[in-house]
Amino acid sequence: MSKSPVFAGLDIGTSSIKMLVAVQKEEDGSFEVIFKSQEPSYGVKRGIVIDTDKVSRIIQILLEKARAEVGRKVNSVFANIGGSHIFCTPSRGTVAISRADQKVSEEDVDRALQAAETYPVPPNRETLAIFPREFIIDGEGGIPQKEVVGMQGVRLEAEVMVLGGLSPFKRNLIQAVLDSGIQTVEIVPSVLASAEAVLSLKQRESGVALLDIGAGTTELAVFEEGDLVHLAIFPVGSANITNDIAIGLKTDIDTAEKIKIEYGSCLFKGKDKKGKIETEDESLVFSEKMLAKITEARICQIFREAQKELKKIQKQGLLPAGIVLTGGGAKIPKIVDLAKKEFKLPCRIGKSLGFFGTDDDPAFATVCGLALKATEIEDGGGKFKFNLIKKLKDFFKSLIP
Repeated sequence: MSKSPVFAGLDIGTSSIKMLVAVQKEEDGSFEVIFKSQEPSYGVKRGIVIDTDKVSRIIQILLEKARAEVGRKVNSVFANIGGSHIFCTPSRGTVAISRADQKVSEEDVDRALQAAETYPVPPNRETLAIFPREFIIDGEGGIPQKEVVGMQGVRLEAEVMVLGGLSPFKRNLIQAVLDSGIQTVEIVPSVLASAEAVLSLKQRESGVALLDIGAGTTELAVFEEGDLVHLAIFPVGSANITNDIAIGLKTDIDTAEKIKIEYGSCLFKGKDKKGKIETEDESLVFSEKMLAKITEARICQIFREAQKELKKIQKQGLLPAGIVLTGGGAKIPKIVDLAKKEFKLPCRIGKSLGFFGTDDDPAFATVCGLALKATEIEDGGGKFKFNLIKKLKDFFKSLIP
């Protein structure tokens, strides 16, 4: 194990910060998790790092645990970036085909993609990732990237989906990780890391929506024909359910969270029963039917927001691979039944593919996907094209007066 490369993911979330270190098995390509841990999150609000010092100290705790358990220092990680500041927008780049025989080369494709990436960016915003959707040669579109090289024409256009975010929030994230002692950090949008871990190529080809329900935010990514076609982030998550329970049952947040974990359900059927939680001050008795109604109302709100986004892109009820639920909020009992009822599509819980030890916990989907991205960079491949080459160069440049 000492000679095998290790791949580390760092999921900086609203309620917890998770770290996972894995090695890839040569015989079947699956992953052995050699370290997995999480710490309560402080300094993060709705997926955004607002206190770099607090976040850095938590990462240091995880790094020390990893070093003690793995037996070596973790010097680089793939970390997630989330929050409702993340946006997606279509863009187009046009170039002249450069070869004398007018055949499209790899260089032409790269130039077209670079041209598409140079769309007008508002102040304090920057590109995080770029996803080719189709190529157009002399006005004829619908050409996938894998087929465009070698085709003949005069003008090449690239239609892409650009993901961007606020530069100050990205800088805060990178600063917090670097201050913890990590030498290299790569940034991946959270929901795309989750998609990497839980969605199969067949699902992305058929048409699927991934709904990642975190504590502070819920993220939606829609794929069709293998490509990302839409992304949206809502400022509501499972922590809102905890707050609703605290208000409805007139109790504190910690007790409400315990009630949600032990008794929470999205649907209630059968005879009403009484739940009971012991606190330091009293025994709290409550109606399980009332608790289910509180939980269902908030989950339905999240599902309605997702439905609005699917309607915008005319995919409501039209995704053959259905809805895949992941994130810590996906662990609430009966959530799949409620999702089927609301979306009228196949629905399931997304579990990390090829990771033994975390495959049954949707809360670890993002951090597993981050570790996967690390292996793709090591191999020189990757399903998604991330704008990573300039990340540290641009970051340190931004610090120069």
